[in-house]
Amino acid sequence: MNPSHLSERVAEVRERIAAAAKHSGRTANDVTLIAVAKTHSAEAIRAAFELGVKSFGENRVQEWELKRSALEDLAGDWHLIGHLQSNKAAKAARIFHSVDSVDDFAVAQRLDRARAELPGQTKLRVLIEVRIAPEESKSGAERHALPALAGQVSTLGHLDFRGLMCIPPFLEDSARVRPFFSELRKMRDDLEQQLGKKLPVLSMGMSHDFEAAIAEGATEVRVGTALFGTRESLGHPTV
Repeated sequence: MNPSHLSERVAEVRERIAAAAKHSGRTANDVTLIAVAKTHSAEAIRAAFELGVKSFGENRVQEWELKRSALEDLAGDWHLIGHLQSNKAAKAARIFHSVDSVDDFAVAQRLDRARAELPGQTKLRVLIEVRIAPEESKSGAERHALPALAGQVSTLGHLDFRGLMCIPPFLEDSARVRPFFSELRKMRDDLEQQLGKKLPVLSMGMSHDFEAAIAEGATEVRVGTALFGTRESLGHPTV
């Protein structure tokens, strides 16, 4: 992407975030922009970092492994936002700062054990992904299983359970998506009561609907297309 074009897109997204936050009685600083870099090059990530974007999301462990060596000098915050299989958990615990898509206790246990083996490392931040819509293609913990899973994850000493994430249905009318975001917020509020601890992170909202998510309390929005444009898959296998 042309650097000036990327600069314009970053500025536009930040303006949209600021306007949505102001409308909901918050500030832009209350919402973290996570640039979704899946299928985009290390050069694109570096260009976005130089424009002030500090947090990046990848869908696949393998894809981030391929890019990582070219970006090790950047003090970025690297999130795994795609579905994680158990056999990739140990590697994910080593190369990401946050795994935002935990949906199974066995995966959480593997992340915890792997993080424990890293000397001097801080706890690994994790979010639980909730399957908020009844779509077969969507991953995430089932709603009825969330309270038990949250309780289990909270007991793992090398994980820092911070909140919830969701991917709602893709609907052109963002007003129709907003109830899904509202529901996730209510789930988070219920879990805070259950666990007796604050869960400050709600990761919800993407390029086409993040204003609606911010209106319902999103603290992190995952934006790819609005920043980098569209690009065909690099062809790496799904994690």
